[in-house]
Amino acid sequence: MLRAFRPSVVSLGYALFLAINATAVWGGVFPFLPLSIQEYRTMFWFFIVEASVFALAYLASVVGSYFFPERTKRFLVPLASLPYVLGWVCLIAASYVKGASFPLVVCGGGLLGVGSAGFYMLWQRLFAAEEAERGNRELIVGTVYASVMYLALHAIPLAVTAILVPLVFLPLFGLAVVLASKRIDLNQPMFEDVPREHPQVYKRMLSDVWRSAVSLGGLGLCTGVMRATAITGPEVGSVVNIVSMVASFIAAASILVVWTRRGFTLNVPRTYRRVFPLVLAAFFCMPLVPSRYVIWLAGLLYALHSVAILVMMVQCAQISRDRGINTVFVYGLFGGIMYALHDFGFIMGTAVSSVAVPGLSSPAMVALATVCTLSLLALLGSTPPKQARALPDSNSIELVGQPSPDASAVLAAEVPEEAEPAEAEQPEKLAKAEAPLDGERMYIDRISKQVELLKEDYHLTSREAEVAEYLARGETVARTAEALFISENTVRMHSKRIYAKLDIHKKQELRDLVSSY
Repeated sequence: MLRAFRPSVVSLGYALFLAINATAVWGGVFPFLPLSIQEYRTMFWFFIVEASVFALAYLASVVGSYFFPERTKRFLVPLASLPYVLGWVCLIAASYVKGASFPLVVCGGGLLGVGSAGFYMLWQRLFAAEEAERGNRELIVGTVYASVMYLALHAIPLAVTAILVPLVFLPLFGLAVVLASKRIDLNQPMFEDVPREHPQVYKRMLSDVWRSAVSLGGLGLCTGVMRATAITGPEVGSVVNIVSMVASFIAAASILVVWTRRGFTLNVPRTYRRVFPLVLAAFFCMPLVPSRYVIWLAGLLYALHSVAILVMMVQCAQISRDRGINTVFVYGLFGGIMYALHDFGFIMGTAVSSVAVPGLSSPAMVALATVCTLSLLALLGSTPPKQARALPDSNSIELVGQPSPDASAVLAAEVPEEAEPAEAEQPEKLAKAEAPLDGERMYIDRISKQVELLKEDYHLTSREAEVAEYLARGETVARTAEALFISENTVRMHSKRIYAKLDIHKKQELRDLVSSY
């Protein structure tokens, strides 16, 4: 179990990036900068500029990756590092140049927004380009250690910490991205993808995943509202940051433990519908409880927001691998929606708090506006698709467990050429296979069931199992690509991964293995 928490250079670099971001980006507070520059007016404009630029950078990346995909192939770390360094330089300078502290802080916010978005894009492309198990593990482990590093930063003298960020910490996590990018295969379909050549693939992707983006955006809206109402000063903001980081550590560690033991699949819109009543109840209680409660609520919602970011990155990486489409486009779309709703929540919370309505307190007004907006988003996100969704469901993230020793033994076993065992020979497995997966999986014939059993034994992903089924039916690469709305290069990439996991080398061996169930 402890091996699951063993960090790599990449996960430690990502953890350091998250810890530094938590000091300025997540809550818009600076626990390592003098309180003299953290008055409300300065922090308000810092945060609104930073958050707006952050969201716009994501939306701009969607347009840029669609029309200029070749620009997203290389890992341009200096391009993200420059505004990030200049942003921190502005914040540090604001501590010493008293007369110009306000414009320096606001300018620093804009630069940090651009730099942070750029680094998030780099990390996302790195995790997506790696093999699924490795990329997801580094992402989750990095989220776990980010909380530890954030709390450890408090042991360093405050003035020294602010200077260490641009001089030491940023070069360290920037170097981690550079080193990790050296091992990335840039010939993968996600890097060679030219969106304008197959717009139907992107149209289908948008139709499949927008519900997940709206669901995650609802959590972003909640944190924006809490930023406007609860984090009114640096002392409160620091408490919220600590609470959210501790809760984020618990959540990420729990995900890692469950994944290590058995693996799991998480449907994002369905999970949001289950969390939605609890979030509504929390906002309904805002006018009825002491103000201290709001601080804890803000911390927990920010922790939920950090978990949503983790889920969003896993889902976007999975979509890129499964469909072979541009990583920046997918992540920019999700992030743009999520952070735009976060900004909307902040503006709405600020505006509603200043409106005086007879008989209603300010917390009651904020709670009412938030509940109405979240209800509309929940209604929008729960709209059923016009047509049956093909498996694998792009609204679900899939963390596949590791092969067991029994499965490894099966890998080495000799596959009979004409093996067609009767259904009675494997009653337990076939009974399990006939049960729908998440209420949606339907089996059309014997091959469909056999491939599902193959998926369980060899720990294939849902997309790999789907491609394997088409290949087992004798379909060509072109026909498989057309049916699954993906490119032919993506089908070939999945075929390579399937053959590697099954330890086979040609399609006939795959057919024989499938028929052996």
